[in-house]
Amino acid sequence: MPIQPLADRLRPQNFDEIAGQAHLVGKNGILRKLVENGRIPNLIFYGPPGTGKTTVANIIAKMSGMQLYKLNATTASLSDVKDVITSATDDNMFSDGGTLLYLDEIQYFNKKQQQSLLEYMENGKITLIASTTENPYFCVYNALLSRSSVFEFKSLKPDDCIPTLKRALDTLNSDFNDGKTVKESTLRAVAASCGGDVRMSIGVIENAFYISEKEITEETAEELLPSIVGHFDRNGDVHYDLLSCLQKSIRGSDPDAAIFYLSKILASGDLLSACRRILVIANEDVGCAYPMAAVVAHACTESAKALGLPEAALPLANAVCILATAPKSNSAYSAYHAASADAAGGLGITPPEHLRSPLFKGYKYPHDYPNHYVEQDYLPADLKGRKYYNFGENKTEQAAKAYYEMIRRDKAVK
Repeated sequence: MPIQPLADRLRPQNFDEIAGQAHLVGKNGILRKLVENGRIPNLIFYGPPGTGKTTVANIIAKMSGMQLYKLNATTASLSDVKDVITSATDDNMFSDGGTLLYLDEIQYFNKKQQQSLLEYMENGKITLIASTTENPYFCVYNALLSRSSVFEFKSLKPDDCIPTLKRALDTLNSDFNDGKTVKESTLRAVAASCGGDVRMSIGVIENAFYISEKEITEETAEELLPSIVGHFDRNGDVHYDLLSCLQKSIRGSDPDAAIFYLSKILASGDLLSACRRILVIANEDVGCAYPMAAVVAHACTESAKALGLPEAALPLANAVCILATAPKSNSAYSAYHAASADAAGGLGITPPEHLRSPLFKGYKYPHDYPNHYVEQDYLPADLKGRKYYNFGENKTEQAAKAYYEMIRRDKAVK
């Protein structure tokens, strides 16, 4: 009987065997092009579990000829990193391949531990590939981010997983000289219910193989799913639809619908996506109408991540109800996209001279004037007079508008 876990035995050996992630490692994938052209920068991979982050790191090491070392930040320490550097120096003393350090779950390294990696990245002793299931812009030190290329691994659609699950069944049939079958609809249902986690899907099929006689049925596979996953999601896009429904319900000020969709999302076990979407909603849809919304959303999502499921539902329910019943404004969202369009169009390349160092020639210090305001130009000359932000029709923004107009009307000094 095979001892090595089936998921490890089926781990892809090249980019063509990777399930999904075509935007990264498909024929025209950006990461694949970098590696095939001999460019291996420091990398940060982020995305849900079981989407191929570790596998891609293994393939990169194999293709590049670099010596691969692996650490997991949940158990590793600074001394472990230093041990790797020492070993890498000894192992590669007469080699040009270089050293690749794969650091899994980097979010568990604190700022000081992450900073310690910079020295080795900058002196060339290691090339770092760090992975995380969280948003790296929240959990990875900025100086490390600025020295790395960030790539997102997306949740797999059920159809992406089917070839791998078929290989899993073929391997098991070969191991035991058996001829068990499974319908493609069952494989799709398993993959959907596991949220696109290939590793979990393989585990379900492997367990179902042992307790099935001729055919692995949908009913048998369903019994083996973790209870938190719930019923089969027969449509690969349903999970993303639920996130969209959550946002649209909050945007539409319907707390009852919003709390329902939150419960559906959490029933799938995807805490991280729920937290991310709530943060987006607070800033995109509530925004300046209730500035504390972003603070509340951040506090509730951080509490949820600290608690974990099922208790995480409590702070998230608070956030959803507060956001759904709060006044709404997308004024900041709209302003940003309008400004972004001008920037992308090549406008505003040169800021006014009085805003640029080192002399700041002609700059007027607002705090030296009544109401801390003085009229002067801040936009580049080719954007002078451009209006991006429009005050929303809510109490908070109308109060801000009244103040904005008052200091310009009564106190402006040229």
